[in-house]
Amino acid sequence: MKFDKVEVSGLVVLFIGVILLAATFFSAFMFLVGDITILSSVDLAELFGNALAPLIEAVIHILYLGIMGWIGSVTTIRAVQLLKKEKDATSQPQVKPSIAPITIQTQPKPEPHKDVRELKKEDPEKAAIQQLPAETKREAAEKASEKMVEPAAT
Repeated sequence: MKFDKVEVSGLVVLFIGVILLAATFFSAFMFLVGDITILSSVDLAELFGNALAPLIEAVIHILYLGIMGWIGSVTTIRAVQLLKKEKDATSQPQVKPSIAPITIQTQPKPEPHKDVRELKKEDPEKAAIQQLPAETKREAAEKASEKMVEPAAT
């Protein structure tokens, strides 16, 4: 069983990510199981003073757990992507691209646009076609070409 360098590094990163996630969950579980006491006092100022320190400590624990979980999951995701990419690269044979000659196609320059008023003087049907939307222009052009073909055929 022979491993590639990329595959070995992917597996190492995967195991590191899984270990980080496991440590995060273990730490969160221990934090959850820890002794949680509810303070009670007659004086409101004393209650806030006594409750503030454990509250800040809990917030710090939660932030660290969130950051640890995020780093562990990102590490694991990257390792899985690395292993997938390596697996896809080894399963597909690499084909060298062939160099083909590049051909440049030029489009003919469009005719200068005639004003609709000028077209009305020359050909009223073309002027009407010019003012219509694209789909209607095609239909009107087909009808105009049919009209031109019919007198020649009879």
